[in-house]
Amino acid sequence: MKYSIGEFASILGVTADTLRLYEKHDIVRPMKDQHNNYRYFNDLDARNLLTSRWYRSMQIPLQDVAGLIKDAPCEQVMESIAAAGMQLEEEIRRSRLLLGKIQEIQAELAQVSASLYTCKMKQVPGMYRIQQTDKNHLLQKEDLKDTVQAWMELLPFTFYSFRVENKAGECACGLGDLEYSWGLGLLAEDQVKLGVNLNDSVEVLEPATCISAVIVSGHEDYLERGAFGFMLEYVQARNYKISGDISGKILFTERTGNGSKTYLEINIPVEPEEAFTLL
Repeated sequence: MKYSIGEFASILGVTADTLRLYEKHDIVRPMKDQHNNYRYFNDLDARNLLTSRWYRSMQIPLQDVAGLIKDAPCEQVMESIAAAGMQLEEEIRRSRLLLGKIQEIQAELAQVSASLYTCKMKQVPGMYRIQQTDKNHLLQKEDLKDTVQAWMELLPFTFYSFRVENKAGECACGLGDLEYSWGLGLLAEDQVKLGVNLNDSVEVLEPATCISAVIVSGHEDYLERGAFGFMLEYVQARNYKISGDISGKILFTERTGNGSKTYLEINIPVEPEEAFTLL
């Protein structure tokens, strides 16, 4: 029996656009009336359509479905379904990782008020980082483009971080302008979970015991020593020694009718002592 595209779509519960797409992939092959150019489908087209929709319900790509409709030995059908199952398992794994990261970010933001301009001892995990700026000025590095593109796909596991060079204790003693840079960061533990490949353009920041606090900065402000001067005073007052570069990250940016302000976490590494109580 012959059916017009509208009739056929209505009977099978699909849209006319879906039928046209499946026709484009040679899954269904309607006959064309030479007089009016109308398409007419038959009962065998319904079988092919329903079979293809069954494959698609398992998230097998439409291109692969077209191949299965044309030539589908038993082994190939089984392999295609197994591959779809493996792909779904990977998507579920990534979704679980994403949910865990979202919950981690939620917990972190819940502590912002308590950490605002308040110094605390904290064990900061190791991380990897790519340098994308000199101070606030973007760098144009051809060798970074592929890495940046790949890391942008990893958001929110990657985040915008900064690193302040602490040469010979300059950050502590207050000499000269700060030498700092911004760039995408990735926690070492997330690098392992996601299986991210690293190259020579990636910096390594080792785990460290840090004095940590959250500050608020103007959205377009440069990073200055005065912004975290209270933390340096805290370190000096307790005779702690800064043991490396200062680092941190953007937590979030608040935008209101009065303007924008960015909440930054700042971590100053200090030499551990037995008396330290870690968070």
